[in-house]
Amino acid sequence: YNFMDKTLYNNYISILKEELVPALGCTEPIAIAFAGAKIREVIGDIPDYIIVKCSGNIIKNVKGVTVPNSGGLKGINIAATLGLIGGDASKNLEVLSTVKEEDIQKTKELINKNFCQCDLIEGSENLHIIIEAKHKDSSALVEIKNSHTNITKIIKNGEELFKSNNSSYKKDDDIRESLNIKDILNFANQVKIEDIKDTIDMQIELNTSISREGIKNDYGTSIGKTILKYYGDDIRNRAKAYAAAGSDARMGGCAMPVVTNSGSGNQGITVSIPVIEYAYDMKASEEKLYRALVLSNLIAILQKKHIGKLSAFCGVVCAATGAASAIAYLHNGEYKIICDTITNTLCTIGGMVCDGAKSSCASKIAEAVDCGILAFNLARDGKVFKSGDGLVKDDIEATIDCIGRMAKEGMKGTDNEILNIMIDK
Repeated sequence: YNFMDKTLYNNYISILKEELVPALGCTEPIAIAFAGAKIREVIGDIPDYIIVKCSGNIIKNVKGVTVPNSGGLKGINIAATLGLIGGDASKNLEVLSTVKEEDIQKTKELINKNFCQCDLIEGSENLHIIIEAKHKDSSALVEIKNSHTNITKIIKNGEELFKSNNSSYKKDDDIRESLNIKDILNFANQVKIEDIKDTIDMQIELNTSISREGIKNDYGTSIGKTILKYYGDDIRNRAKAYAAAGSDARMGGCAMPVVTNSGSGNQGITVSIPVIEYAYDMKASEEKLYRALVLSNLIAILQKKHIGKLSAFCGVVCAATGAASAIAYLHNGEYKIICDTITNTLCTIGGMVCDGAKSSCASKIAEAVDCGILAFNLARDGKVFKSGDGLVKDDIEATIDCIGRMAKEGMKGTDNEILNIMIDK
């Protein structure tokens, strides 16, 4: 293979370090809690009341999940108020790791007094949160856009204390533009393990722990446990079950952190756990597992660069496509088999909708992983959907582009309709 250009190599390292970060609990409620903790810092006290305004996709991903460390509570008002009362903004996505029992009680009291009002921001980008607070004669506003802890504006008493022009966000986008399957495979083969070891070790350790927790205890709808109970524990079922179990626990309010991919814990679990299970089963070397996980993570991120962080397209499809590609890689699948695995997965299940974060995410993960494994088994036998079959194009990058276009542009109407149904509009 060709040796990689140094800039490209460093870009790929940066992408992995930026994307694979630990988060405690579903990242959308956490983003709201982070904004809550931040506004408390700005205003310096518990305000008289707050107004939380969120874009539709934030509402979609907060409505049905348990806020971590909240004693089982759900909702936008809970996330914002708990972050404000007990959160620590300096901890970013782990903002709620410092919450104490009395913070939860105080949150419940305030919620009962209509402390927090929630509104929909219409026609905004998908990830957008504004919290306004009033305290005696003071007022404050914190705004987050585009990524979960990206503060774009802080205003206190009418004066702008901070404003970002989002240039950092655009820069990240540009590095992601360099992603393509050929270079990702080259990078996975060439990367010096010490350059990615800490990042990948953390993903293996944290995501394995939460998936074990989901198998051990009953969370959500117990998708992972049910798969093992009825289908047995061969490698294919274990890959599906352990990935689903991590989501069972995470969506069910388990307070263990997860290493994310593309801003999502469910995607972080899906992109890693099936690969880890297959590597152990095949007795692959540790080095081979690291390389496979690098491949899996970057292939997932490549697909998401077309779609954006939040949409009506279920993101675990992208993650499972990454995982299936990495399973192909563990079986010494070359470039063509990996491309065919991606084509077969995306062109089967690339239409599963996202109706928010909740316990059914786990069953969607199980189905997506199952589809990915079938896709690889077809590909290793030389079977692949042909150009012109639906959204399949002549080369893999074009196929991924088409799926991305369908997800981003084609599913806008679906997204709005799902939101209206969810907020009973």
